[in-house]
Formats: sequence, structure tokens, C-alpha cells
Amino acid sequence: MKVAVIGSGTMGSGIAQVAATAGCSVKIYDTNQEALSRSQSALEKTLTTLVEKGKIDVGEKSRISGSIAYVSALEELFDADLVIEAIVENLEVKRKLFSELESIVSAQTILASNTSSLSIASIAASCQKSERVIGIHFFNPAPLMQLVEVVPAVQTSEATLQKAVEIISSWKKTVAVAKDTPGFIVNRVARPFYSEAIRLYEEGVADFATIDAAMKAQGNFRMGPFELMDFIGHDVNYIVTETVFSAFYFDPRYKPSFSQKRLLEAGFLGRKSGRGFYDYSQEMPQSKTDQALAKNIFERVLVMLINEAADALFLNIASAQDIDNAMTKGVNYPKGILAWADELGIDWCVQKLDALYDEYHEDRYRCSPILRRMNQNKQKFYHT
Repeated sequence: MKVAVIGSGTMGSGIAQVAATAGCSVKIYDTNQEALSRSQSALEKTLTTLVEKGKIDVGEKSRISGSIAYVSALEELFDADLVIEAIVENLEVKRKLFSELESIVSAQTILASNTSSLSIASIAASCQKSERVIGIHFFNPAPLMQLVEVVPAVQTSEATLQKAVEIISSWKKTVAVAKDTPGFIVNRVARPFYSEAIRLYEEGVADFATIDAAMKAQGNFRMGPFELMDFIGHDVNYIVTETVFSAFYFDPRYKPSFSQKRLLEAGFLGRKSGRGFYDYSQEMPQSKTDQALAKNIFERVLVMLINEAADALFLNIASAQDIDNAMTKGVNYPKGILAWADELGIDWCVQKLDALYDEYHEDRYRCSPILRRMNQNKQKFYHT
């Protein structure tokens, strides 16, 4: 199978590596020759490391690197069976690219976007054969992260969806099919992990280090929310929050935080700039060791995650299994969120959310109708 990847940044290069490893013939396209050279050098380094660790042998390294060509003319993608764009998150730039692609590739070529939050329907509308356009969203780093969200637009044909799922599954990835709504699954369901943690900090409940420690100790999360936001970068994390908030017609559940916005405005982007919520030139602050406080922090963030995941199911964004797979394999959550809700009890979730709503009277704390119905009927998300 012939695959073209547009964009030779970290994500595009990672997708190309995944496709080549799976036996595809790959072309990476970029207008920037230096970027193409960096991509080729980075792949060589990655493959060498894999050989040194015994993950692949020298022959496999040679096969993978030999399967990837680096091109700077869009016309060279004419023979691709699948094109995946991984360029800047700008709708008009993507629409222009897809329109150009349609005059180059065959009528049977699947055109996919790796966008994390933009409308697939809007991208597809730029094409005459919009039924062959689909979202195929990898997570960074693509070779290591197991999840891929496959997102059909309203125009996407069933044949395109099935073919896309088949291809990505053959690349040994876990596929979660999501409805074309802002943030898809992961970037929608994960928002409270960040926003509720910031809210706790802004209310003076606890400092960054204590909130991070609570989420790791009580919930077994690999990173706390402030550590993770600093790791992702506020130029990425805040912008996604702002995009989702705007796309959901300013639903207060997705409201961005001034605390994070001020960091972005100051150029404190996180680890990449040396300072974010934490100052990485200083010793990391110690957390307060109050078990009751830690439990309260963890439960408040978790129930907001549960509510968001439940609402995604309620609105048919994805199946329960795909939602849980997305969160465990896309962002390494220790458990599926809906499975976690079953474990704690739907009644606990409803009571916790209602208590928050009674205290704040803010729409961000409204309980999803599906949780209320399930509680009334003594149901669980999973029957086992």
C-alpha cells in the first residue's frame, strides 16, 4: 500500500514510521527541505536506538528506512492510496491543501486529516469527492501511542470509514471511532483533568504540587495535571481548550482559565521554555501530605472526568468501550473512565456532582442525564 504523509514535523514523521513499519511504501512531503532532512535524521536515530535495544534487527531498520521517500513536490503524491496530512492546525490552510490534493491523486485515494479538534466536515467540504475525506487522529509520539481516533464527517462514505479502520488496525493500532464533534473523544473528555485542577488551585484549595501529588497518589495517574500541562506546552494545551470552548458555543464546561492564559501571554510555555506552572530552574516544590485533602482533590477531578465521558456516550460521540480505550491508550489513564464510574457506583457519581452543583450553581457541574437515568434504573456502563 502506498501512503503519503504531508508535514515532516514530529507527528508527520512518526506517522510515516508507523506506516513504513507496517509494510507500506511511504512518501513524506514538506516544502521545507531542511525540515525533511531533520525528519530523515531523526528517523535514522530512532531506528538505531531500536536496534541497540534489540527491538528490531539491522535488516528491519534498513527495510523501514528504505520504505520512506522524502519529497518536496506535492505532485509526487499522485500514486498514494492514502494521504494523511499533519500540518498546522489552521482550517483554511487544510482546506486549501485538500482542494489541491484532489487534482493530483486518483479518485479512489482516501484523504485524511490528523487534526485534533477541527471540523472534518469543513475540511471535506473543500473537496468535490468529499465522501473520501476522513479524520485519522494519531497521538504523539505516534510510534509509541496505541490509540488512533478515526472520525468520519457527515459526508464520509461507509466504505471510506471501513477502509480507514481496516488500514489503521492493520498497523497494529487500537481504533476508536468518534463522531465529528469538537475534540473528538480524548481532547473533549480530558478537559476537566486540566480545568478542574486549575479551578481547585484558583480557589485556593491547594497548590500545584499538592494537586499533582494527589492525582498520582490517589488515582495512579502517571503525571499530575500541572506537570502534564507544562509537558504538553501551554501554547498547545491552552489553545485546544480555547478551541473546544469556542466550538461548543461557549459551554461553561469548557471555559478556559485566566491562570493558564497569563502563562501563555508571558511566554511561560512549560518545560520547553523553562517555566510554566513550575519554574524548572528551581527545585520542585514539595506537596502537602494531607490525605483528606488529597482524596477530595482526586474525587472532584475524577467525577468531572466521569461526567464528561458519560455525556460523550449520552450524545453518541463514541461507544463506551471506545471512550475507555481512548483514555487509557490515548493519554495513558490508569483505568477506563466509565469503568471507573461503575467501580465507584453511579449513585456516588450523581451525589458528588449534585453536591458540587448545589454549592456553585454553575452549569459546569450539571450532571449528565445518562448518569441520572442509570442511577434510577440501577444500571452500569458495563454488564460484567
